[in-house]
Amino acid sequence: MGDPERGLLRKLARVVFSAVLARLPAALGYRIACWRADSLFRHQDGKRTEIARNLQLVLGNELSPAAVQQVTQDWFRLASCEAVDVKRLRHKARPLRRLVEIRGREHLEAALAAGKGVVLCTGHFGSHTSGFSVLHASGFPVTTIGRWHHKYTPGLSSAERWFWDLYLRPVRRHRQRPNIEPWPGRPEVALLAAAALRANEVVTISIDAPPLDSDRARAVQVPFLGRRAGLLPGAVALAQVTGAPLLMGLVYRAADYRHQVLEISAPVPVAGTTAAAFERCAAEMSAAISRSPAHWEFWANTSDLAVLGLIPPQGDSSPTAGPLLPRWINR
Repeated sequence: MGDPERGLLRKLARVVFSAVLARLPAALGYRIACWRADSLFRHQDGKRTEIARNLQLVLGNELSPAAVQQVTQDWFRLASCEAVDVKRLRHKARPLRRLVEIRGREHLEAALAAGKGVVLCTGHFGSHTSGFSVLHASGFPVTTIGRWHHKYTPGLSSAERWFWDLYLRPVRRHRQRPNIEPWPGRPEVALLAAAALRANEVVTISIDAPPLDSDRARAVQVPFLGRRAGLLPGAVALAQVTGAPLLMGLVYRAADYRHQVLEISAPVPVAGTTAAAFERCAAEMSAAISRSPAHWEFWANTSDLAVLGLIPPQGDSSPTAGPLLPRWINR
């Protein structure tokens, strides 16, 4: 058996383990997920070192060495818990809905009452994928603008892509439409997004991903984590063009690791220039990461942090066909 086959079997074992944990009482299942994460934290020296180094490079003035180690350990714990979240999206997501509180529901309901849909601005923060599945299962039709990472991550075999496609089926089931995948030269992306908004749906967009080489000319330099990062302002541009309200939506995990809060903000002002409005969204995202750094996926993605301009270039840091797999897959 070759290395790819062994790697696939290890991932299969992790998925089966997560599925078993998802059927246990929540307090026990998530506690075991954290124990497993602590074991990975101790034994995955390379990843642990990479995350700690990136935290020091970006937030070194805000975190003590002890805090860096604690955040790194929490990063591993959140990754294991997010894998359990996905497997709790069964039976109309009821097992996970019981653990997720939606705060700011009144903001979302008021925005949808206008009939123009809602652009929900988010990031690779917390268990956002499953959190928006809970939002959809709670009666708000959700469509996501974003790529399925496993379809484009270099080096994955066809068997691995099939496997992750099967594994993510619960997430896809809790979306109103298939993901709208934003690739350069695809004008239909904007048309599909506008159609979802005209149908009064919630369209989610992550704003913190590094742009592809072909998109860098459209990136806007904004203050982000104490530096200036080049991010794509598509969420704001879509809201301005369609007249849909723009809200922020972020998912936080509680200290017990099983309960979560999906916080939805009041509408973000989008009058004025696109850059000025987008800066407000980036500031909210940056503040959330500073408050809860372990929730942000990208600490383990050195090349992406370099492309964003948050750390010095690390050799060839250009994204290829797409970003790395989410942390709960890419382990």
